[in-house]
Amino acid sequence: MDNQRKSKTLMLSYNKGFLYFICAVSAMGGLLFGYDWVVIGGAKPFYELFFGISESPIMQGVAMTTALVGCLAGAMVAGGAADKYGRKPLLMLSAVLFTVSAIGTGLFNSFTLFNIARFVGGIGIGVASALAPMYIAEVSPTEIRGRMVSLNQMTIVLGILAAQIVNMLLARNTSVSVEQAWNVEWGWRWMFWAETIPAALFLIMSFFIPESPVYLKMKTHESTRQGAGFKELFQSRYARILLLGLVIAVFQQWCGTNVIFNYAQEIFVGAGFDVDGMFINIVITGIANVVFTIAALYTIEKWGRRTLMLIGAGGLGLIYLTLGTCYFFEVKGVLMVTLVVAAISVYAMTLAPVTWTLLAEIFPNRIRGIAMATCTFALWVGCCTLTFSFPSMNAALGSSGSFWVYSVICLAAFVFLLCRCPETKGKSLEELEHELVN
Repeated sequence: MDNQRKSKTLMLSYNKGFLYFICAVSAMGGLLFGYDWVVIGGAKPFYELFFGISESPIMQGVAMTTALVGCLAGAMVAGGAADKYGRKPLLMLSAVLFTVSAIGTGLFNSFTLFNIARFVGGIGIGVASALAPMYIAEVSPTEIRGRMVSLNQMTIVLGILAAQIVNMLLARNTSVSVEQAWNVEWGWRWMFWAETIPAALFLIMSFFIPESPVYLKMKTHESTRQGAGFKELFQSRYARILLLGLVIAVFQQWCGTNVIFNYAQEIFVGAGFDVDGMFINIVITGIANVVFTIAALYTIEKWGRRTLMLIGAGGLGLIYLTLGTCYFFEVKGVLMVTLVVAAISVYAMTLAPVTWTLLAEIFPNRIRGIAMATCTFALWVGCCTLTFSFPSMNAALGSSGSFWVYSVICLAAFVFLLCRCPETKGKSLEELEHELVN
């Protein structure tokens, strides 16, 4: 009852401090999402040697993709479970899964058990990525909703940066044989174990947030208590916004930027850097990611969602065209880092935060849970196929060909968004439902 009273009060008049607190707690799912997602990139050179898969591209792809398969499972069940049990319990469940995964991934000496632990963490990512932006959108006032949902992306990039810094600190002096042996035996384990601290904090703090007012409103009306199912979601009246949501979700992954985080080793080594230089450049990209995500917090309510999505698609298309050309002519050094940082900066200010904001806004209350889960599932399908396909595509086409492929995808998405993406800035969820559905 206390949670219900807090949530109803929040809908009428809100206390900024309390609002920021509950949104920040929810967004901690994003921080763990970012850390868990990227930490494996820094651990990769060492656990591959430990498990003896450094010469097996297939096994390398399996290790990098297992968590993403878990994301699919988590996203698939998140929407229906959130409509049945509420948003808050699902956020708490994701915190438990993150904690278990962080401990288990570093603990196991078996490659099979390692992947099972990564799968468990992936379920946590899938649940958190679907629920956190939806919860924030449902508790936030219209005039700051975009900024508050973007807070989730802010914590994601902070998690990414934290993972990059932890990886760099634990992997220092890799040229020294004794240090290298420590990295292979223990360093990669501590990279994963470090996640247990924020995961436990997320679990504790999640006890102090209220339930979503939208869920409580649904619960008070017996006919809509459990929200909508897939049958209603795929009705013709929702076809336009569902297609938009699915394309936006998949494009956020297939724009190609995330391969920079997951395969930073290959990208920077291919640009002429040694291992220490690779880790330094990874941290530089992480800092750029944070800085331009902060910029997004201020521009999303001023420039609008549509404008930022078009800037992201068009800008990345041109950057990847240039980057692919530089790889083709074997350009090395600072220019390559500059282009990579530019790509991450554009992505961080546009596609990364705005995708989650649009997905949380464009669907009506009744189908938001199942629609958000469906689009998040599609997003992780895109991420899974992107991550798994990159080593093979990179081997077949080279870095130049790979980035040219991503350039074509970005420019094609620019045309789609120009024709189909609406502006949602400054409109209530009820107004958007009337405009986009009715």
